Amino acid sequence: QLVESGGGSVQAGGSLTLSCRASTPQRCMGWFRQTPGTEREGIAAIYFTTTGTTKYADSVKGRFTVSRDNAKTTLYLQMDTLKPEDTAMYYCAAKPWVCALDPEDIVNYDYKGQGTQVTVSS
Repeated sequence: QLVESGGGSVQAGGSLTLSCRASTPQRCMGWFRQTPGTEREGIAAIYFTTTGTTKYADSVKGRFTVSRDNAKTTLYLQMDTLKPEDTAMYYCAAKPWVCALDPEDIVNYDYKGQGTQVTVSS
């Protein structure tokens, strides 16, 4: 089970941090986002239980940071320099075994949370 928290509203240029608590840590964990009428966009992922290697979509690279806590129970997404086009529902996702960190893979992970809304105003 994945439970997200931390969404909200912020002005452009601001920051937000999302959290995702996993009942059972998974090998790959990440974040994707979606707005109504559009496809899901994988944005960041991490090898959660092993090396901590991360990967980002070009749209968020340099602005967002994915990380984990030392106990490896919580996934984070630090979002800085937010833009109005970052407005979306953000979902935590996870896959237990053979997995990759590429953005196109994140949207197909086995487990997904309920989502948390992020709204960025100009």
